[in-house]
Amino acid sequence: MATKIPVTVITGFLGSGKTSLIRHLLQNNQGRRIAVLVNEFGELGIDGELLKSCQVCPEDGEGDTNIFELTNGCLCCTVQEEFYPTMQELIKRRDSIDCILIETSGLALPKPLVKAFRWQEIRNAATVDAVITVVDCAAVAAGTFASNPDAIAAQRQADDNLEHETPLQELFEDQLACADLVVLNKIDLVDAETKARVEELIKQELPRVVKIVESDNSQLDASILLGFQAAVEDNLDSRPSHHDTEEDHNHDEEIISTNLVLDRTFDPEKLQQQLEKLAQQQEIYRIKGFVAVPNKSMRLVMQGVGTRFDKFYDRPWKPEEPRQTRLVFIGRDLKSSEIESQLVAL
Repeated sequence: MATKIPVTVITGFLGSGKTSLIRHLLQNNQGRRIAVLVNEFGELGIDGELLKSCQVCPEDGEGDTNIFELTNGCLCCTVQEEFYPTMQELIKRRDSIDCILIETSGLALPKPLVKAFRWQEIRNAATVDAVITVVDCAAVAAGTFASNPDAIAAQRQADDNLEHETPLQELFEDQLACADLVVLNKIDLVDAETKARVEELIKQELPRVVKIVESDNSQLDASILLGFQAAVEDNLDSRPSHHDTEEDHNHDEEIISTNLVLDRTFDPEKLQQQLEKLAQQQEIYRIKGFVAVPNKSMRLVMQGVGTRFDKFYDRPWKPEEPRQTRLVFIGRDLKSSEIESQLVAL
């Protein structure tokens, strides 16, 4: 029987650095033939396109691409509809694939996806090598997920409405609980004392001993991320979840994405200033996309978490490609018309 294809599931909250981690792996693959499944939240396919621009994967029309975008909803909710048929196609190509990376959306729970590897049709051909959880150190340090257990206990006793933790808090904990490796990313944005505090918080959420590795830009060697041979699907009992007793789970229905495509260029600094204002006005968790810049032959990638942004030029615009600015906003109860009107006015 042929060796099973090792699959690495990369999970983490919105903007933690999952796509950057995979992009670096593809560019430094050490000869490995890597296939990637990307579970987008939104319709524009920003993450998949960003991975395709890594200059390693074949361009469209030059052979079979190894980047597969699953865009019909959260992967842990659409395993049968989205994941299963794509995995079947990859299994047919197993002789030309050394490993598979799955980038889940920031809203996905790891366990429902891993359970799919128990299905006979997949189990015979693939195994989950490891679950890697990427954590934005600066975001946790800012209090996005961190909380004082004693204070929470006191609040719960005083208010019945706080009996259940927020969906984002539960999601963060479930992603940590399923991990074989935690990547503490963006450590360059905090001091040593803050980093140590975040590490201690993470350790408190881990149900067993799990290695925590540090990174400032998701740039880690493949030898650290691949080759765990954990067969995660066989030991899920050691990875507790808030949803273990539920048949199904529901995401916060107010968390949505909205897409904006504009046939115009923007000054990067002015655009970033306006996006920062929008992030303060609305509950925007994540902004990502491509920007057309005046008098620039290259496409600008812009990514934001809250009011923190980074940007870089990833590749030249193709001759037949429209020089559009395309942005995806992910957040709670977003007002799309206000976002568009403020950017159009720039």
